[in-house]
Amino acid sequence: QVQLVESGGGLVQAGGSLRLSCAASGRTFGSYAMGWFRQAPGKEREFVVAISGRGGSTYYADSVKGRFTISRDNAKNTVYLQMNSLKPEDTAVYYCAARQSPSDHTAYTAQYQYDYWGQGTQVTVSS
Repeated sequence: QVQLVESGGGLVQAGGSLRLSCAASGRTFGSYAMGWFRQAPGKEREFVVAISGRGGSTYYADSVKGRFTISRDNAKNTVYLQMNSLKPEDTAVYYCAARQSPSDHTAYTAQYQYDYWGQGTQVTVSS
């Protein structure tokens, strides 16, 4: 069982930056592929970015390419989402997710592919 706790959300003006963190429990964090998803008010949850277990593969949604960067520190059991040039349309609750994955070549983009989810952290971007 993996427990995930997100932090770092908040209120920021358009054009600003935030860094989200997702801390995971467990001793084998490096064997888990991680992802970030978000859900805006009145919309379905959507994929944002994913990273393989040791960071060898990443995949970004087109809407965040060039603005968001995912990284992980397996020694700290933490994955990060650096969000720059934020836009009002980035406003959402951001969730991190995890799944076991023996491969460092695969970043998973679909919600059903993940087994563990955090409680979410609110990001609000004002115009």
